[in-house]
Amino acid sequence: MTHSSATSKITPTRRILKAARALFASAALASTLAVEASPRTEPKPDWSTHDMPSQKGRIVLVTGGTSGMGYEDALALTRAGAEVIIAARNAERGREAIANIKQAVPGARVQFEALDLSNLQSVRDLANRLQGRLPKLDVLINNAAIMSPPVRGISVDGYEMQLATNYLGHFALTGLLMPLLRKSEDPRVVSLSSIAAGRAKLNFDDLQAERNYDPFATYSQSKLAVLKWSLHLQQRSDAAGWGIRSIAAHPGVAVTELIARGPGLDSEFGKQWAVDRDVYHSAAQGALPTLYAATALEAVGGAYYGPTGDNEKRGPLGFAKMPPAAADRSDADALWQLSERLTGVIYR
Repeated sequence: MTHSSATSKITPTRRILKAARALFASAALASTLAVEASPRTEPKPDWSTHDMPSQKGRIVLVTGGTSGMGYEDALALTRAGAEVIIAARNAERGREAIANIKQAVPGARVQFEALDLSNLQSVRDLANRLQGRLPKLDVLINNAAIMSPPVRGISVDGYEMQLATNYLGHFALTGLLMPLLRKSEDPRVVSLSSIAAGRAKLNFDDLQAERNYDPFATYSQSKLAVLKWSLHLQQRSDAAGWGIRSIAAHPGVAVTELIARGPGLDSEFGKQWAVDRDVYHSAAQGALPTLYAATALEAVGGAYYGPTGDNEKRGPLGFAKMPPAAADRSDADALWQLSERLTGVIYR
């Protein structure tokens, strides 16, 4: 797909956006009220991996599980007895991650699958491979992300790279794996947003940042899209009877390789990060909201979990603050329809 063809797909969205807002505003309000009225058990503030129920018999797919919080997810879930599939781009890092997990957890059931989320054909190839050999999928953890590359990148499909990797790839992967998820007795989709989503808005006039590329603003927008989609997936699951628990989480600010691989440690962002990093928490701590959403019996579909201290950068586990732009569901269906067109994936 050429760069110009990607743009032409976005333009019609403006024509449907106004109508979609009017059509779905009342339904979104009703859904929001229903979620707020449903039982919401606060997580134990000191919840840890020791509180995870056994995951024996459960099959979990973690995107970006070769390092950082994705690796910590895979390690903890394997320890709890799950069969874990790590899906990521770098096969060598995948082999290293699996070797480390097997050393830490004798008898671990863990394997690597190649996946480039920015390439929709790679996403389809993985989904096809898993459909061919898995009896079900119990948990999908949409963890992988890139953050604020200084130069605007374009995916092989013609989309801005952060939107393609952080959001569109996960939207497509989840939709393609729906048949496997629906075979589980307790299917969960856990999608990683960010506190950066609180500073974002969806700019349908320039969603691909073609006219104005701001690295961090574009990253924030991609994470807002993830959060809105996660909430809307729960709404659609409830309406269609899919039985999916769609849960969003964010890690606060955890020490991972995301900065080094994104803006770079020599950037202004990276230099400030180096000054502040000692006050942030570890990747293992940052993984706790995800692990809670993936395993806790009382985890709520349609909820958003994260640390609750220090402006949600770290601290005890709890319900995260919902950014106003995410709580506003009036454009959620327009985002969904646009995502279907850009990816060619229809949820069933």
